Amino acid sequence: MKTITKLGLAVAMTLSFATASQAETTWRMATKMPVDSPEGKVFSRFSDLTAEYTNGALKVDVFPNEQLGKEDAVLEQLQANIVQIYAEGFGYMKKWEPALAWTSAAFAFDDYDHWQRFMTSDTVSGWFDSAAAQSGVRPLGDPTQILRGPFRVMVSNKPVNSAADIENIKLRMHENKVAIETWDNLGAEVITLPWTEVYQGISKGIVEAVNSPIALVESMRFNEVAPYIARHDEYWQSIGFMVNQQALDALDDDTRAGLMKAYNEAGAYSQDLMFSVAEEGIERMKAAGTTYTVIDTAPLVEKMRVYYEEMAEKGELPEGFVDAIEASRASN
Repeated sequence: MKTITKLGLAVAMTLSFATASQAETTWRMATKMPVDSPEGKVFSRFSDLTAEYTNGALKVDVFPNEQLGKEDAVLEQLQANIVQIYAEGFGYMKKWEPALAWTSAAFAFDDYDHWQRFMTSDTVSGWFDSAAAQSGVRPLGDPTQILRGPFRVMVSNKPVNSAADIENIKLRMHENKVAIETWDNLGAEVITLPWTEVYQGISKGIVEAVNSPIALVESMRFNEVAPYIARHDEYWQSIGFMVNQQALDALDDDTRAGLMKAYNEAGAYSQDLMFSVAEEGIERMKAAGTTYTVIDTAPLVEKMRVYYEEMAEKGELPEGFVDAIEASRASN
């Protein structure tokens, strides 16, 4: 009798473990960033929190350093539900909805809060819905949660203390029609140059300035040849947690709730971490002789407001783009 009881208990435990194993879901998350980078640390935190808040029902395996392929390959895997999350800029979703290329328009927003309201507006939500209808891919939660940058600066070999100082400055720019026209409109003398040639270009006087996320200035050593850094918040960026809709829908309510809690907490962590890393870098560069200023961007925003209105009249902007910017302003 005891033997039968033990056998029955063993079978029950085996079935229990099998059920638990079947209940556990594993997602693959692709990223470009190394594990020890600030963004890599955010992804790792998200993975840990997901396991914790779903009680192990959902596991997120992070694949850094493009281990699963370049952008196009990963986007195909994301659509096919081979990869469930791709953590990168939302600009990649423009292949399904071209309007999403404008989510980081230069000097279109008064500040971060204005941009955040725009990004969660009905207009932009509609763009994401359009992309999802074509691809089966959408953002996981608030698209502004995970910051990138966390803000942009102009690094120059002469002081830039105001919008007026941008006039005629020889500014390095990448090969992008909109970016070039934007800075032409703001009065800079735009010179296209590869990113990897900026250091040498400034040291030889080919260009006098470059725009960059603050997080990359020190690692690229730009401050060695351009000791003036002006924070201008050219545009805001976030890291989109682009998720396969089918995989998301397959989760039960409790697991999905745990996933979203993990995402929101990872977002709060990213904001603290990114700004902390940026401030530490600024202090090191200042100690090495760099001058750091924060300029008033209102004149640049006003110039670009007129520019965007003219583009809209020519039909060169997504429908509703300018209206969504205006409706998102704090005064409205």
